[in-house]
Amino acid sequence: MEATDRQTTTVTHGRGMTILAWTWPLVLLAAQAYAFSVSPPDRDMGHLQKIMYVHVPAAWSAFMAFFVVFAASIAYLWRRDDRHDLLAASAAEVGAVLTALTLVLGSIWGRPTWGVWWTWDARLTSTAVLLLIFVGYLALRSFTEDQERRAKWSAAVGILGALNVPIVYMSVRWWRTLHQVQSSPSTVDSPYVWGLRANAVAFLIVLIYFIRARYSAALVERDAERRMDAAALAAGGGSA
Repeated sequence: MEATDRQTTTVTHGRGMTILAWTWPLVLLAAQAYAFSVSPPDRDMGHLQKIMYVHVPAAWSAFMAFFVVFAASIAYLWRRDDRHDLLAASAAEVGAVLTALTLVLGSIWGRPTWGVWWTWDARLTSTAVLLLIFVGYLALRSFTEDQERRAKWSAAVGILGALNVPIVYMSVRWWRTLHQVQSSPSTVDSPYVWGLRANAVAFLIVLIYFIRARYSAALVERDAERRMDAAALAAGGGSA
């Protein structure tokens, strides 16, 4: 009965991932097309404003990924279940990619707007620090083959790294900064609201898909490692 339930869960999970794999590109393209078609050029930035429809949702999604890291890391330290560690690592990978995308798009926007590709602005600097923390988190995981030690170290760094997210978010209000205040449906003009909301939903679907895909791959890798270790032990016992 247990094997049957596990098989049913695997099939259902596979179907869900297949649906998401087809859904996220279509939803993302539709959201971008909608936003571009309904929003007029900005008075000051012209069509450059439309980078907001990727830049802002990418940043929001990165923050959500790091919240998953935070929650899963705490869950691991509490329950010592390695599935929580693998979930945290999967979310950290996706969050790091989205943070890098946020910085790249911000630089593309900043060059014609501020006249420079990069400046040590509070928002940009704190976001770069956030990226470095989670790149370090991912590098840390390769430093030891001891799964328990790796998971504990990663959980500590993941929790500390995620605590930087509120600093990044509030940096434009706490310090003097070139970066504008946080963009949200309440801070942008009405012609841009629904395009921003549509892309926020699209990026949420992208986030869910890639975290689930990476987590599934991590489970497969873990099970393969366990089988290899068991085979090595069996071979060693047989030769003895």
